[in-house]
Amino acid sequence: MNGFVKFLASTTGRIIRIVVGLALIIGGIFGLANTAGTILAIVGLVPLVAGVFDFCVFAPLFGAPLSGPKIRAAR
Repeated sequence: MNGFVKFLASTTGRIIRIVVGLALIIGGIFGLANTAGTILAIVGLVPLVAGVFDFCVFAPLFGAPLSGPKIRAAR
């Protein structure tokens, strides 16, 4: 299994995805008060939701399951 996917499924990877998602949302809302800011905030929802609900959107691209617990169990 790819090391990148293993990292994203780890606790550290989940925390980083949540923080990056929040940063994108906050930056989009407060930094860019226009259409680009709205799009940035919406894009920030993807890593935030993926981290909170423990799934990895990149894992299927590398032949791994979508679920974080399944990725960690496959190690």
